[in-house]
Amino acid sequence: MKRPAPETVLVAGPAGNVEVSIDDAGATRRGTALVAHPHPLMGGTKDNKVATTLARTLQTLGYTALRPNFRGVGLTEGAHDEGRGETEDLLAVVSYARQRYGDLPLICAGFSFGAYVQTRAAAALAPQQLILVAPPVDRYQIGAVAAGTLVIHSEHDEVVPLAAVLDWARPQHLPIVVLPGGGHLFHRQLSLLRQIITRNLR
Repeated sequence: MKRPAPETVLVAGPAGNVEVSIDDAGATRRGTALVAHPHPLMGGTKDNKVATTLARTLQTLGYTALRPNFRGVGLTEGAHDEGRGETEDLLAVVSYARQRYGDLPLICAGFSFGAYVQTRAAAALAPQQLILVAPPVDRYQIGAVAAGTLVIHSEHDEVVPLAAVLDWARPQHLPIVVLPGGGHLFHRQLSLLRQIITRNLR
């Protein structure tokens, strides 16, 4: 069955409008999902292939997925704020989702810089599930996360070394799902990424 095109809305945030694409689960909706994209100063947008893979996988699993653009990207107003203002914007998007869809179970998922911002948002939101893909633990202060957090990383990530992620996870006794081969952008690994998330959330 062909997916409907994502809906695009502008959500009022602390620094102005936040552009959000919505992949709606429709009548099968069992929750909402917030998906955060990679670093905006390095070309990251809500239409990044990993971010869209996360959103569409979660949509298939029954979650209406909201993908905002970070500050200064697309129609989102404001300027890059190293994760601080971006966190506030994510909270505003969740508030919008709750007003529109009700107080449903929430999943927070992020890729690279988006994973970092999601750890900040999760501290305020306490989502049902946190999904971190290639979290940049060597570039930002990322503290301990909830025990059930799903962390996915490529073996040969050239931006965030796997060893750094293991060093971060070890004191937390937090398992890491490692995709053999591949790098930071998950070339030719999107199908595997989709399978891992599906297996863990069903």
